[in-house]
Amino acid sequence: MRIARCLTPALVLALLPAVRLADPPDADPPSRVGRLSFLAGSVSFRPASVDDWAEAPLNYPLTTGDHLWTDADARAEITVGSTAIRLAPQSAFGFLALDDRATQVRLSEGLLNVRLRNLGEDESFEIDTPNGAVSLLRPGAYRIGVDSTGDTTTVTVRHGEAEVTAAGSAFPVHADEAAVLSGGDSPSYDIHGAPPPNDWEDWSAARDRRWDDACSARYVSREVIGYEDLDDHGDWRDSPAYGPVWVPRTTIVGWAPYRYGHWAWVEPWGWTWIDDAPWGFAPFHYGRWVYWDGAWVWVPGHVVAQPVYAPALVVFVGGRHWSLAITSGGGAGVAWFPLAPDEPYVPAYRVSNTYIRNVNVTNVNVTNINVTNVNVTHINYRNRTQPGAVTVVTQQTFVESRPVGRSVIVVPRERLEQATVLGATARVAPVRQSVLAEPEIVAARRPPPVVVTRAVVARRPAPPPPVPFTAREAALRAHPGRPVDDTTLATLRARTPGARANPLVRPAVPAAPAAVTTDKPAHAERPVPVLRPAREGLPPPRSLPPSVAAPQGEKRPPAAGGVERPAPVERPAPPPVPAEKPGRAAEKPGRAERPAPAVVSPEKPGRAERPAPAVVPPERAGRKERRAPAAAEKPTPPSQPAPAGQPAPAAAEKPTPAPGRAEPARAKPERPQAPVERRPAKDAKAPRDTVKQKKPNP
Repeated sequence: MRIARCLTPALVLALLPAVRLADPPDADPPSRVGRLSFLAGSVSFRPASVDDWAEAPLNYPLTTGDHLWTDADARAEITVGSTAIRLAPQSAFGFLALDDRATQVRLSEGLLNVRLRNLGEDESFEIDTPNGAVSLLRPGAYRIGVDSTGDTTTVTVRHGEAEVTAAGSAFPVHADEAAVLSGGDSPSYDIHGAPPPNDWEDWSAARDRRWDDACSARYVSREVIGYEDLDDHGDWRDSPAYGPVWVPRTTIVGWAPYRYGHWAWVEPWGWTWIDDAPWGFAPFHYGRWVYWDGAWVWVPGHVVAQPVYAPALVVFVGGRHWSLAITSGGGAGVAWFPLAPDEPYVPAYRVSNTYIRNVNVTNVNVTNINVTNVNVTHINYRNRTQPGAVTVVTQQTFVESRPVGRSVIVVPRERLEQATVLGATARVAPVRQSVLAEPEIVAARRPPPVVVTRAVVARRPAPPPPVPFTAREAALRAHPGRPVDDTTLATLRARTPGARANPLVRPAVPAAPAAVTTDKPAHAERPVPVLRPAREGLPPPRSLPPSVAAPQGEKRPPAAGGVERPAPVERPAPPPVPAEKPGRAAEKPGRAERPAPAVVSPEKPGRAERPAPAVVPPERAGRKERRAPAAAEKPTPPSQPAPAGQPAPAAAEKPTPAPGRAEPARAKPERPQAPVERRPAKDAKAPRDTVKQKKPNP
């Protein structure tokens, strides 16, 4: 029977058509989110695509563009994989970017603690503040604080190592050190020993111990978001058919999965289940449910290093006539039941072939199976016939994020069996309440306006702000239940001015000059804001090359943007190099020579000096115009027809020492002479060599 269960979905996956695939895997949604895992006091939440603030719901999946505000005496915890981010009272937090390779956080005011348990080679973790960007370079414990004025940022490293970037420079902060960054455009920094932990850090450490000591880590990966809550609310048992299973401890009679919570619309996944239970994250976004030994149990499946988050592992059933018939008021109904082990999850949002494999690999045998063709309507779902498995509510309850458990519609079993399988999403368009995950839009505590509009400094280029929900609404109604595809989203972004750029983010590394074709602009751009030590004895900051690849960081970070590894920041270095190489010859003539900016046109001067002198005048004209004395030396070009004098005179002609020698009598004799002495020596080699070649010829 076990083999048959594995083969059935395999055959379905291989033979039946239906899945909408995205072409490149990079177009897939992130495989991880940030879970609101703990709330205390008044914590407000603003989704990425709306301007309203609402009360933050427990277990809400946060992603790029979402914001939080903890009011006085409030605190919150966000989980991203095995990493925990904790917010102290009066903290303004947001995700500038969150995907499989980068976590980029905005902290415009307040205090946060980060326990970073794992950081891959191609991953980055960055906290952007009003004064500078803080890159966490290795696993450890960190505390970052921003004062209420936004003028001072404090970075404390308990364990690990961080790097602070501001005004085009960076400096490290090591374990047991604290750094203070003050000022905006030209900040100063200080580094000293870390102060002892306070009560806030002690609370965070106690939360960390729950993670470290969790027995559930034996059965699931530590990257499964929410595993640390399973020990306190259920028990692990071993089943002969499914291996380790987790049994929740609940006092609700007739409890069933995906019934006690509400639905919300979360881009880019679409309809997402948000459970009410404090443990209600991991069992509803990973693994499968099955009715075994008289109760519902959660089957995590195989342990994998990087599990893939899913918005809800359920199957929707219904149909137009069926849903209208089951509701008393004539309105439409929505019904669903949980997937069982070995039953594939096929999302309605656009994904790649690789994504479908990865999201199913823990519970479905998809090895060497082509999942390009899938039709979920032909699968014999086991949970559909189990007691209490199918949950039915009105469409209003579903769309307006109302509590499901209070509004369940009892439907006879024979009517349930007549329902048509629709797939992994309800064919219903969201409304504003769906995005806020609140049935009633009521005023919530929000941060002061000065905090909301305060810009932060970022080292990694931040993606543009999300397209507002109001701009997406018509497209969402056109395809109920499906998130807006990338092509439509790009069109909507072009029509929405506010969604094209991120005005509240300033680059930590100034952009490279647009053009280096003049002398003084290049010099004028060097004296930009500088990162200054606040006192003597501090290690000097490391200056960074200007950033030129900002647009490349929008879709997906090419490499970890805030760390030493990031190519986006380090790659811009090569462009200046070619300009410096020709400058080597120009540096020898004397660095004091302001004509050095003429290095702007060194690409051809070097090559033009070697060819026949006839080519030199037009190209050197610029140089001679810059060097006023050269005007007097213009008569010498006419004498160029006498190439016979090239052996000796040419040696003096190429480095332009002749004008230089005429210049000594002028105000600056020695500057030209120094170059003259070095350059002729270099150029003289050529004539001497040619002479040597002539000697053996006779």
